Amino acid sequence: MKRFLENDYIVIAVRVFTGMLFIVASVDKVSLPDTFAASIANYKIIPNGLELSIATVLPWVELLSGLGILAGVFFRGSALITSALSAVFLIAVASALARGLDIACGCFSQDPSVGRVNWEKLVENVVLTAFSFYLLFSKSDKFKLQSSLRQNPAQKTV
Repeated sequence: MKRFLENDYIVIAVRVFTGMLFIVASVDKVSLPDTFAASIANYKIIPNGLELSIATVLPWVELLSGLGILAGVFFRGSALITSALSAVFLIAVASALARGLDIACGCFSQDPSVGRVNWEKLVENVVLTAFSFYLLFSKSDKFKLQSSLRQNPAQKTV
């Protein structure tokens, strides 16, 4: 297991995938907060009146966390945030499925005909949650801007 968490190439592949996924997922939501608020309301788990506040803040958190994971800046914090978000998304999708709600996910597009909540969406969220937690516990520091900035200039050889 330790080897798996330290494999630089697996970590970078998961970082690129997860970081890009969060960045891409945020774009439509950032530009359409009112529509995203309606998607949030469809899940019927948030108290009325909070949807727009969440829809305004959440996409920016997704965007910044995705950038942090991709660039390797504030990496652990970004991985912690994406892990928490992924777990919440997983619970929301599972809850909607359990209650038989026929709603659009609101994950990547605010078009109500795209990305319906279904078992496939649940599996996607399980994988995303697993990837986010994998990054949180990974040991690799390769290809991270943060680790490059931490190096002592005296340690660098000319």
